[in-house]
Amino acid sequence: MQANGAGQGQESSELSCLNSAQNGESSSAGGTHSNGLLSSTNNGNSVGTSNGASTGPGSGTSAGSSASGSEVGSLKKKKRLSQAEEDVIRLIGQHLHGLGLNQTVDLLMQESGCRLEHPSATKFRNHVMEGEWDKAENDLNELRALMHSPNAIVRMKFLLLQQKYLEYLEDGKVLEALQVLRGELTPLKYNTDRIHVLSGYLMCSHAEDLRVKAEWEGKGTASRCRLLDKLQMYLPPSVMLPPRRLQTLLRQAVELQRDRCLYHNTKLDSSLDSVSLLLDHVCSRKQFPCYTQQILTEHCNEVWFCKFSNDGTKLATGSKDTTVIIWQVDPESHQLKLLRTLEGHAYGVSYLAWSPDNTYLIACGPDDCSELWLWNVQTGELRTKMSQSHEDSLTSVAWNPDGKRFVTGGQRGQFYQCDLDGNLLDSWEGVRVQCLWCPSDGRTVLASDTHQRIRGYNFEDLTDRNIVQEDHPIMSFTVSKNGRLALLNVATQGVHLWDLQDRVLVRKYQGVTQGFYTIHSCFGGHNEDFIASGSEDHKVYIWHRRSELPIAELTGHTRTVNCVSWNPAIPGLMASASDDGTVRVWGPAPFLDAQEAEGLNENCSNMDS
Repeated sequence: MQANGAGQGQESSELSCLNSAQNGESSSAGGTHSNGLLSSTNNGNSVGTSNGASTGPGSGTSAGSSASGSEVGSLKKKKRLSQAEEDVIRLIGQHLHGLGLNQTVDLLMQESGCRLEHPSATKFRNHVMEGEWDKAENDLNELRALMHSPNAIVRMKFLLLQQKYLEYLEDGKVLEALQVLRGELTPLKYNTDRIHVLSGYLMCSHAEDLRVKAEWEGKGTASRCRLLDKLQMYLPPSVMLPPRRLQTLLRQAVELQRDRCLYHNTKLDSSLDSVSLLLDHVCSRKQFPCYTQQILTEHCNEVWFCKFSNDGTKLATGSKDTTVIIWQVDPESHQLKLLRTLEGHAYGVSYLAWSPDNTYLIACGPDDCSELWLWNVQTGELRTKMSQSHEDSLTSVAWNPDGKRFVTGGQRGQFYQCDLDGNLLDSWEGVRVQCLWCPSDGRTVLASDTHQRIRGYNFEDLTDRNIVQEDHPIMSFTVSKNGRLALLNVATQGVHLWDLQDRVLVRKYQGVTQGFYTIHSCFGGHNEDFIASGSEDHKVYIWHRRSELPIAELTGHTRTVNCVSWNPAIPGLMASASDDGTVRVWGPAPFLDAQEAEGLNENCSNMDS
């Protein structure tokens, strides 16, 4: 390691690592201070075997017993640490100190020549933890010269006095607390709103009442540690490290690795106890839903649509064969079993929408269908069969979040809002609807139309506005759970991701074959980090939301894949519907030995290499 320079031994008081005695803190006797500051030197070189400095063959003695000859003496000199090495030692020291390994910390600081924190900061820490508020306040004067912001002293003093005030109140020393409030806190002229709140605590009848109203742990180690964490935020890291800094860095590293993992599809756990720090985070493709678990063949014609219920317990599939099939999802095996068949949709079923509480299911037909069916899924009974006019085309539907209303429309210019009995509540003239979605506000409806755009329509005040404008027809779209992102299948272009709030195109996903067939894509996985879409080349494509290139191509279907649905409750379960008359259920690789598992690769092409 290259040395940092000959003059680095004369560092300012803000620096945290010393290779010679500084600030009058060293003594002739060996050992270290409790704050980890080096206290013994030998001609400017730290005593002890450190930093791996070699002493020559056969030499196991200390520096004091091997001073015969300049050559040996030069070998005994410590390697000067780089700034990064100093930082790492301090981080380790802080972590060990938090574990109570104080002797180990003292030895580490002595041997490395580093100190954990500035001596003034150590003194300040001790006074805060011991509740010696006057001394802690005096320590601030010493720390003032080491701080970048002069205003920080006032904020730190306010926090100290606030703790002092609360502890007096808890101890029943009302007069002393009042003196702190009037004679010390108020003259600071800082955060007067907070001072008014603090003054109200004088009326608390007992200590428990105070702790509840102030949302405070009470006098003791817990509240003082929390106070110290706040105070540390105002001190430069060269003076005092931010609290639990090593854990913070490790947690950030783990989160970054998870974010970069293309196949990470499990719930995020911020605790370091749930991961191994000895290995990089890697999710195998075999854990991802890109292997065929089931092939559902009960439909006898093209399957145009599939949709999991909002709670993930059921799957509804609609087909050209005029039926809707409801499938039950086994919560343990994740296998699907036929629950019931809903018949009589003369034109076929091209779109399905579950009510927010999963009680009802609405089925729509293709362009020449003027009817809409509202089924009670629990009983299998048809509640409403709605048709306003034989000239209508009702091809899309969306539920209002209240579950009591829905909107429906089609390309012939119909756009209706109805109740559960099919009664017309409102209508909007002249809108040729391609696809619909209702935001959580319960007032607006988003509709894609034949003008290659998505507009927002407010049925209450009859206003509308443009949100998305594409250059090609929008065949379908869906919206993320938080309402921020929209996923569009655009004719001849593929899958586009839009930010509805900023009204900007975020990403164009590559690989999918999209002509003028209506193909439905979806968000999926934990935190909706993934996107899946069918394709006219008979495949299912999966992308990570941040990556334009597909991370998997699922093969197995033999004709166009019309729709993909990701189970909202089971991140490892997905379904796809195809013109080949089948519904494929996708999940992780089965538990096979390594050789057999490799044989499954033909079902899932890895695209991240």
